[in-house]
Amino acid sequence: MPTWNEIDNEIEATQGEQPCGVVRRKYLERLQDRLGRSVIAYYSGFLQSRQPNGTMHPEAAISDLDMNGLMAVVHGVNRERGLDLIVHTPGGGIEATRGFVEYLYKMFGRDIRVIVPHMAMSSGTMIACAAREIIMGKHSCLGPTDPQVRGHPAMGVLAEVDRAIEEIKQEPLKQLVWSAVFAKYPPAFILDCERSVEGTRQMVSSWLRNNMFKGDTDPGARAQQVVGQLMNYKETTEHAHHFLIDKCREIGLAVSAIEDDQNLQEDLLSVHHSYIASFARTRAIKIIENASGGNWSVSV
Repeated sequence: MPTWNEIDNEIEATQGEQPCGVVRRKYLERLQDRLGRSVIAYYSGFLQSRQPNGTMHPEAAISDLDMNGLMAVVHGVNRERGLDLIVHTPGGGIEATRGFVEYLYKMFGRDIRVIVPHMAMSSGTMIACAAREIIMGKHSCLGPTDPQVRGHPAMGVLAEVDRAIEEIKQEPLKQLVWSAVFAKYPPAFILDCERSVEGTRQMVSSWLRNNMFKGDTDPGARAQQVVGQLMNYKETTEHAHHFLIDKCREIGLAVSAIEDDQNLQEDLLSVHHSYIASFARTRAIKIIENASGGNWSVSV
């Protein structure tokens, strides 16, 4: 298996235009041939491309703009073979994620697997939960599906409300303290948090029930159990909390290990390294690509 440095050297040695794209397609084609299924890569350069103040560039996140990329790369792909979607993302908009998933369902049906070579966080985890199976490595992770509203953790805000109610019941004078806390929020902010949390819960539960857990005797109960863990605000350290493969299995997700197939591991990590090297070498911040040369990207 080529290391990151070897992939980077291969790009350096590749002649002609767009050497990064040439090398990526080489490894995507190899992976698709091995899997015998259609392969699409959805990659964000969120770990490499940062704004001057060190924060993630907003274009690195899942957004409605991605629909243009999905439509471009789904065109011409064999939809009868099922889809293996490689996902590397920090997450993004909830409704953009809904559109993302529902579009893929319309194009490929429910025969979708999500492969996570490194990170599929937040709404990236939601996409993974829409698959019939998730494929991860020992180093891969999913994250909590706790929505962010106007830059604030919605579940954290609601936890504050619950705490305020309990403390005021016990000590009414604390109402003065909590009034100052909630005064910073704009009108309807708490209601928006409630709506976002409940919408996320219902969305992920529905996808799990109707795909990954469809054959279970009680798919609804299993879906609720998984969502309860993914949205357990008190038992996660932060929005970027890492659920590694053993934890993902423990909470009930259908997860296979990349390491179970050495050839698959080598081909997949070669794909992953080629995208990471591309972000390091170019101004691209997001790449959506199929194995047949269909490509859509965002650069900054």
